[in-house]
Amino acid sequence: MRTRRSTLVLGLALAAALAGAPPSAARAEFPDRPLRLISGFAAGGASDLIARMIAEAASPIIGQRIVVENRTGANGVIGAAETVRAGADGYTAFQCPMSTLAIAPQLQGATLPLDPGVELVPVANLALSSYGLVVRANGPYRNLADLLAAARARPGQITFASAGVGSAQHLSGELLKRLAGVDMVHVPYRGAAPAIVDILGGRTDFMITNLGDAARQIQAGELHLLAQGDPSRFPLFPDVPRIADTVPGFEVTGWFGICVPRGSPAEAIRRWAAAVRQAMADPALVRRLQDAGFTPHFEDTEAFTRRLEQDRRTWREVIQAGSIRAN
Repeated sequence: MRTRRSTLVLGLALAAALAGAPPSAARAEFPDRPLRLISGFAAGGASDLIARMIAEAASPIIGQRIVVENRTGANGVIGAAETVRAGADGYTAFQCPMSTLAIAPQLQGATLPLDPGVELVPVANLALSSYGLVVRANGPYRNLADLLAAARARPGQITFASAGVGSAQHLSGELLKRLAGVDMVHVPYRGAAPAIVDILGGRTDFMITNLGDAARQIQAGELHLLAQGDPSRFPLFPDVPRIADTVPGFEVTGWFGICVPRGSPAEAIRRWAAAVRQAMADPALVRRLQDAGFTPHFEDTEAFTRRLEQDRRTWREVIQAGSIRAN
């Protein structure tokens, strides 16, 4: 009887001690193990480069290693789906580019495993990507007016490359067609890199792409940047005119942010955002992003959400006007 009474007293004492213990004693603080940052595009591309830069810079800040994984396909949606499948515990985030969140779910006829704009929530924006229209340097076009004149003289014969159907490059070309009133043919590739190879080889005429994909070839004199797509000229190419100077109303600015599955803990979102904000204040990371052709531009969750909603409206109009369908 005494033994049973002693056991009961000990159990009650232990329960009382645990009840009064701080939460950290019962549950480890976030994060207590390595984190994953998934890129939906191949290694070496813009999404992958930015993911690896921010993972390296933010790991010591957040206190755990951030491991970058590539899950490619379907304009980044495969990577988004893998992120959601990992669960809403905050340990897996997605490097979310404009094409995956603002464009892919809106393509006509799209059959996707999820809508990234619904299943993922914005955490922070990392960088903006200036878009520009590039041609091969030894080709016939010296300015945008030359290219558009050729398109008007030869309807349906001038070709523009992209990183795939429904990519930002594709829709940028469609926007140019609509605003300039010209008939040009879209040629999709499996990524920006092979598209640029065929522009250099003269198999396609031009591409409107983020300058992070083309800056090296432009600086090497292999590609010629005819015009830039966003309102502010990119610092590496300050004297290049804007597409809007020739085609009023044209404006494209890409972005690369971080998202997590909907329902992730508020503390996890806060820690990701705080680590990214602090990392983006590092001059060394700023220089690396600029040298790679990007404009460092931190936006908190609220500002990033507003940008996403605006771009979804913009690209919805382009998709509907061009009856653009998924493969």
